Amino acid sequence: MATQISTGAAELRDITKMERIGAHSHIRGLGLDERLEPRQNSQGMVGQGKARKAAGMILKMVQEGRIAGRAMLFAGPPSTGKTAIALGMAQTLGSDVPFTMIAASEVFSLAMSKTEALTQAFRRSIGVRIKEETEIIEGEVVELQIDRSLTGATKTGKLTIKTTDMETIYDLGTKMIDALAKEKVTAGDVIAIDKTSGKISKLGRSFARSRDYDAMGADVWFPFAHSAVTHQFLQTKFVQCPEGEIQKRREVVHTVSLHEIDVINSRTQGFLALFAGDTGEIKPELRNQINTKVAEWREEGKAEIVPGVLFIDEVHMLDIECFSFLNRALENELAPLSPHGLPVDLLDRVLIVTTKPYEPADIEEIIKIRCEEEDVVLDEAALNVLTTMAGQTTLRYALNVISCAHVLAKKRKADKVYVEDLRRVYGYFMDAERSVEWIKSQQGSLVFEEIDGENKDENAMDQT
Repeated sequence: MATQISTGAAELRDITKMERIGAHSHIRGLGLDERLEPRQNSQGMVGQGKARKAAGMILKMVQEGRIAGRAMLFAGPPSTGKTAIALGMAQTLGSDVPFTMIAASEVFSLAMSKTEALTQAFRRSIGVRIKEETEIIEGEVVELQIDRSLTGATKTGKLTIKTTDMETIYDLGTKMIDALAKEKVTAGDVIAIDKTSGKISKLGRSFARSRDYDAMGADVWFPFAHSAVTHQFLQTKFVQCPEGEIQKRREVVHTVSLHEIDVINSRTQGFLALFAGDTGEIKPELRNQINTKVAEWREEGKAEIVPGVLFIDEVHMLDIECFSFLNRALENELAPLSPHGLPVDLLDRVLIVTTKPYEPADIEEIIKIRCEEEDVVLDEAALNVLTTMAGQTTLRYALNVISCAHVLAKKRKADKVYVEDLRRVYGYFMDAERSVEWIKSQQGSLVFEEIDGENKDENAMDQT
């Protein structure tokens, strides 16, 4: 079994990650310089200099291979950037470094054992960077001929491709013709074809064709014409004709997580199980075989381990069994960098990083960054009000108000968010403190309290 371990790399490479605007989508890193000194405002991070520097020191040790796994405890008041720092750690390690964020309550709600849920979270946070050589055909398209049968059911053709040193003609089948048509490949394009998967990549347009750019076709470029055709020409990338051999061997590097390898090899549908989400429990024997195979790849130089970040929120919800498992798992060679909390008797095993409340100037900078991320323009007075609001309520509440106020501003067809928009949103949505005060003010008039009162009366009657 160990010799047949599949990574599903060909399929995983084609997955495009969807970018969205989230609470921390503006975070690009920890904002540290070469000496690990924190910049005041960099890569989306503002303030919390000591905490960011401490996180940077840990990451430096990870990059140097001096830590297999390390537990960290981020301690501080709400809205002080604990999650943002964890995300910044993942971004600093690299774009292909896995980052897994779970809530401790998820461990108890999944249809699997607690230790299995934590094991899967750990292995989702550990990447395997696999190197493999593949053969590619790269060159400039000289001519593309397509012949169709009388019924149109079958298609054959010939592709003439060249470099500066040679020229070759390839026979094409239906599948390759469809792939070329999908990429809209025409004479003069510089393309690369992966011989293993048949994937076609258009690298650009040959410089030799830049002057007569599709002059005979429908996409002719008219100077000074403000049209889609002009935009297409301006967006076209022109490249040099490749040199040397047409067929070349190139090293391809891709990263998959250990959990993805586990799922692909544990289910009959393999790669499709990742989309179904029903991974179920995976046998320890299979994981041991995968670990053995990955170790072989590391010794042969075909792969390397990429330690990611596992962030466990609501950590106080975990029980002693989970903490015991985490303690053992962190001693394993294959362990991610794991910021999470621990009981008091285990605190001496962790590195503790503290965060402090933001200063008003830091809050104002964070609000500006979020507005830029969400394409919202704030009036100067509205910025001052929102900064004050964040200090009186919470930073999370103030940041949530931005998008809501932007919706109201667009309804009024205003180009900015003004104080009146913030005032209306403040009336629509309560913060935590006002909500608690309202509950207290309604004491005795809520439904569940009336039910409790009725139960008390019944109990009194029963006792009588």
